[in-house]
Amino acid sequence: MTEHLIQDQTYKGTDWALEEVTGIRYEDCAFHDVDWSEARLTGCVFTHCTFGNVRFNAATLERVAIMQSTLQRCSFFDAALIGCKLTGTQFLDCGLRPLTVDGGDWGFVSLRGQNLTAAKLGGLRLREADLMGADLSRADLRGADLSNARLKDAVLKGTDLRGADLDGVELRGVDITGAKIDLAQAALFATAYGATVSG
Repeated sequence: MTEHLIQDQTYKGTDWALEEVTGIRYEDCAFHDVDWSEARLTGCVFTHCTFGNVRFNAATLERVAIMQSTLQRCSFFDAALIGCKLTGTQFLDCGLRPLTVDGGDWGFVSLRGQNLTAAKLGGLRLREADLMGADLSRADLRGADLSNARLKDAVLKGTDLRGADLDGVELRGVDITGAKIDLAQAALFATAYGATVSG
C-alpha cells in the first residue's frame, strides 16, 4: 500500500474525533484547534509539523512518528502512545496526564517544565531528552534509557528509576526524595556528590 503524502497544509478547527487514520505522512503541516479525541492513528508520520491546541484525549497513537515538530497547549488526557517515535519534538504547555506510554523512541525530545506526575514511562528511550524542570514525581521510569538526558531542576520524588540508564546524566541538584533506585544508581548519585564508593 502506498503511503499518502500531505505537504504544506494547514488545518484549523477540524473535527476528526473517532477517526481512524492509517499510514498518512504529513510534512510541514500545521494543525490548530483540531479535535482528534478518541481517534486511532496507526503508522502515521508527522515531520516538521506544528500542533496548537490539538486534542488527543483518549486517542490511541500506534507506531506513529512525530519528528522535529512542536506541540503547544495540546491535550493528551487518557491517551495511549504505543511504539511511537518522537525524535526531536518539543512539548510546550501540554496536558500529558494521565498518559499511557508503551515503548518507543523519545530521543532528543523536549519535555522541559512539563507535568509528568505518575506517568508510566518504563522502558522508554529518552536518550538526550530535555527534562529540565519537569515534574516526574511518582513516574515509572524502570528500565528507561535516560543516558545524557538533562534533568536539571527536575523533580523525581517517589519516581521508580530502577534499571534506568543514567549514563552521562548530571545528577547533582536532582530531587530524588523517596525515589526507588538500584545499587548501581545509588553509587552514581553518591559519586555525583563527591563520595568515594568502595566495596
